[in-house]
Order: sequence, then structure tokens, then C-alpha cells
Amino acid sequence: MARKVPVIDMRKVDGFADNLVKACEEWGCFRIVNHGVSMDLMTEMKSVAASLFDLPEEIKKRTVSGELGMGYVGRNLAGPYFEGFSIDEISSPNEFCDRLDVSTHQREIICKYIQSIRDLAGLLGRMLMEGSGLTGDLFEGWCCQLRMNKYYFESESLGSTGVSEHSDPTFLTILQDDEDVNGLQIVDKISGEFIPFDPIPGTLAINIGDIGKAWSNGRYCNVKHKVMCTKANTRYSIALFMLGPNDKKVEAPSKLVDSEHPRLYVPIDVEEYRRVRLTTRLRTGGALELFNTSSIGHSMDSEDYSTEMRHEVAMDSASASSIEINLDHARKPCH
Repeated sequence: MARKVPVIDMRKVDGFADNLVKACEEWGCFRIVNHGVSMDLMTEMKSVAASLFDLPEEIKKRTVSGELGMGYVGRNLAGPYFEGFSIDEISSPNEFCDRLDVSTHQREIICKYIQSIRDLAGLLGRMLMEGSGLTGDLFEGWCCQLRMNKYYFESESLGSTGVSEHSDPTFLTILQDDEDVNGLQIVDKISGEFIPFDPIPGTLAINIGDIGKAWSNGRYCNVKHKVMCTKANTRYSIALFMLGPNDKKVEAPSKLVDSEHPRLYVPIDVEEYRRVRLTTRLRTGGALELFNTSSIGHSMDSEDYSTEMRHEVAMDSASASSIEINLDHARKPCH
């Protein structure tokens, strides 16, 4: 019998933090129920997202960004089934709303949703700290991105890949998936096989990304996943990505490093890591291993390594600039 992704009830306080950590270690993903984000708000946010995708193309393009993986991404030959919006800094959603001339009601829903989902992320961060024997607000001052995705799945696209296999280049993702249209699949780390990560009404999905694996000193699983077309219906999803801190690198706390668990990764600048994933096109966790201490040698400190890596990124920038804006998740994680 195939294993099933854990579902964690946030109302069950006893053992909650330990259960979170266990799910991160054994699966790299789980679902949460009784998470505090109201069903009405989730429904309204999905409706708002759908209405934004219905806007004329010229209006949607007002949010196109020069940064790969940011802003509006339209359908193209490389990604014919996918369209996406992102609010690239959720502390300032008004600029996004202004560019699209959203209504007062739509703006209110977007802001309420962002606040609610960000509060949830903060709670999860504190519980992960507690479950690891640490204290503090893990995600305080971190950059976040909210992305709204639309998949144009039709009968002729059944069996096609909407999003290819990847891990997220983030710490964690909070995903509101489509309760009416499944398609999200994850790799079971035990069997190595893809299994369905089907929606459950009222739940949110949590995925651990590459930065989460690095912070945990390799304890957490950076789950690999993809989206398949399993039903001829439009699919919507909304994801909050915890990207990384504004002003410092990510590294494993000293409490997670000991003789049995030596430090696996050098301190990582999140933006630098994003560029490395882009230039190497290693989208399933391979880019993280370029930051492994055994790969670069213990004698090289993090500043020396950062300088060397920036040089390699610069050398690769010409080839990177020729990559099409498609569903390359080195640039934009989607679910």
C-alpha cells in the first residue's frame, strides 16, 4: 500500500511542533487543517485570482517584471498551459493592485489574504523552531512572494505535464490548491515514485524547499513535485513562498550541527542561490549540492565561496539570458 502524505490538525496542540518536524523530515510536505485561514477568505481569494486572469492581456502585462520568475507570466509555446501573477513583496501589495486597477473589494480581499497566510507562515516557523529545540521567530524579516497560477487544462492536454518535476528554491511553500481539479504529485522519498498529493477540502498544502533543507542541515526533505493534467478543467492555485531573509545568509543553527550531523552547507545567500539554479538549470535540488561543504572543501570560507560562485554566475549569464521565460522553476516555483 502506498504511503499517504500526513494531514496535521493545528488544533491538536500537544505534539504539534514535533509532528511538523517529523513530516518535514520524512516527507518534505504535509497538509494542515484548522489552520486559521477562513474558508470564506480562501474562496473569495480564488474568485479574485480568477477575475484577474480574465483581464485583457494589455492590462495583465502591466505587472510584467524584468526579473525572471517575478511579475506576470503569460502562456507561451514553452508553457502553453500555464499563466501566473506574482506579488513579489507582499508587504507592499498596493503597487500590484494599482497597476491592475483592481476594485476596492478585490484589494481588500488580497490584503486580508496576504495578512492571514503570512501570519500562518509565522506560526509554522515558530513551531518548527520549537520542534527543533530552538526558540524565536524563524521567518521574522523574511521576503515572501505570493503567486497566483492558472492552468488551462483541456481534453487534448490530458496526461500532459503542466509543471515539470522540481523542488522549490525556497524554505517552504503554503499552497491553496484547487479542490475541484487535482494534478499535484510528489516524490515519495522512500519509494522514489510519484504519488498523488490530492486536495482535501479545507486544508492547505505545505512543501519544504531547498533553503529549508539547508537550514535544517539536511534533516528536512526538499520534496520534488510536478503538476499533471488529470482533468479537462481550468485549475487555479495560490502559493505563498517563504524566500529568505533580507539581510543575512541562511545557515543551519549550531544546535542542528554536531559530531553525528556535521555542517552540510555553507551559509547561503538566497538571491545568489536563485541565480545559481537559473544558470545551472538544476531544478530538482542539484543546485543545493553545489553549496555542500564536501563539494567545495572545508578550507574555503563562505565569503571566498560566494566570490567564486558569483564569478561562475557571471560567466554563465550570457547563456542564461537566452533561456525562454517558461515553466523553469529555477526562476518561479509554481504548483
